[in-house]
Amino acid sequence: MFQRSRTLILSLFVSVAPLLAIEPKADPTPDQIQDIIKKFVQKETEFAAARENYVYRQTNKIIEVDPPGGSYEMVEEVTFDDRNRRVEHVTRAPVATLKNILMTPEDEQDMRNVMPFVMTNETRDQYIINYVGREQVDEISCYVFSVKPKELTKDRNRYFEGQIWVDDRDLQIVKTYGRSTGYLRKHEDQQFPKFETYRQQIDGKYWFPTYTYADDTLNFKDGPAVRIKEIIKYDQYKKFASESTIKYGDVHSDNTSANPANPPAASQNPPK
Repeated sequence: MFQRSRTLILSLFVSVAPLLAIEPKADPTPDQIQDIIKKFVQKETEFAAARENYVYRQTNKIIEVDPPGGSYEMVEEVTFDDRNRRVEHVTRAPVATLKNILMTPEDEQDMRNVMPFVMTNETRDQYIINYVGREQVDEISCYVFSVKPKELTKDRNRYFEGQIWVDDRDLQIVKTYGRSTGYLRKHEDQQFPKFETYRQQIDGKYWFPTYTYADDTLNFKDGPAVRIKEIIKYDQYKKFASESTIKYGDVHSDNTSANPANPPAASQNPPK
């Protein structure tokens, strides 16, 4: 990712309720697996398009744990300008105090694109996808797939490598675990931490990334290992609708409904 720069409690009387056997769900057949992959990639494509119509806040924080060092933090609002173009506006960026590592362009790409991983019809052919099995994520029944890039291209594209948990009902990714990767030249001593990203359902339809966490040790070739923690939060999701003008004969009516930058007068209170 970065470059160098006892308590035991005993109970004598335990009442154990009878355990109910739960019939495990059968694994899908090879043909069904391919159909599941096709369907969840399509759902992810729709999710990616939907997320482009939302504004949200992203908070990135990195802490050097061992050896003790400094930190990095940046908060940015992902929104739209007055021409409905998607923009990122940094609202907080204190001076970084990192002592043992240096941020690189690859780190910035990873925080923006890889850690909130999404697989679309456009990127599907870049990856090898294998079915692993079934697991529960909290109370959500999921298919688990391993994901690995077919090739690390010299154009410096960044990729995800690890596992994804796909809701077996909504067929969308609800959790990812792995690390970012990409082509690096031999002299580049960069290390990337393993991370876990969770999603939550927004507006009752799409599963959007809400939290990424990493606690890993970076083993550099030319120096001591560095343990870091990385936390990324994605919150304050709100659907964006552009301002429009409706003409009725010689009368113009401005419709600014659902525009976060210009809310209608009747709805000044922020969403809960």
